Amino acid sequence: MGVSLKDPQDGDLAEVADINVTPFIDVILVLLIIFMVAAPLSTVDVAVDLPVSNAKVQPRPDKPVFLTVKKDLSLTLGEDTVPRDQLQPAMDRLTRADREQRVFLRADGGVAYRDIMGVMNLLRSAGYLKIALVGLEDTGQAPAGAVQAQ
Repeated sequence: MGVSLKDPQDGDLAEVADINVTPFIDVILVLLIIFMVAAPLSTVDVAVDLPVSNAKVQPRPDKPVFLTVKKDLSLTLGEDTVPRDQLQPAMDRLTRADREQRVFLRADGGVAYRDIMGVMNLLRSAGYLKIALVGLEDTGQAPAGAVQAQ
């Protein structure tokens, strides 16, 4: 509540019902400037070159299921080439319809990320949700182009 000091007629100070918005506008303008400066800093536009994994090697199951994406985008389940539309029946035959079994997905280095995600979507639509990506082991002894496979 504010008071007006102008024109006191009967000695009483009259109350002013108007809100002083100047400090409010000042605070809003300061916040606007802060957000305008901070917003470009929060966006991520960084090119990523993913490194070789140095995670500990996990023990393999007795009969692992390997699905391989070759450079020409053909799929190989175990040692057999499988067309994309026949992936689910072939997976069911190999795993005896055990959809809880882990599928080890490996791909050629020249395969685009989009194509790997497409294969993972095929596996997901077939009901196989446990997917492990197979990579190279970083031993630290070989040059970057000649890393040993697991």
